[in-house]
Amino acid sequence: MAGAIIHFVGFKDERYLSAVKVWGPPTYIHRGWDLRAQREIEEGDTVVFADGPADQEPRAKSFNDITE
Repeated sequence: MAGAIIHFVGFKDERYLSAVKVWGPPTYIHRGWDLRAQREIEEGDTVVFADGPADQEPRAKSFNDITE
């Protein structure tokens, strides 16, 4: 995929709109920081967390997917 890849992790409130103002719209949205999300990050990608530090450990149990 060409261009900058932006991952948003754990956003579920008005902070999402604030993050979009700063970083632009995300390429991927992850419900939480888990091993599956970590595997999808490649060198050069930007990861924006709603909560916690950038070096936090991912949780072993995967978050469920968003249902519509």
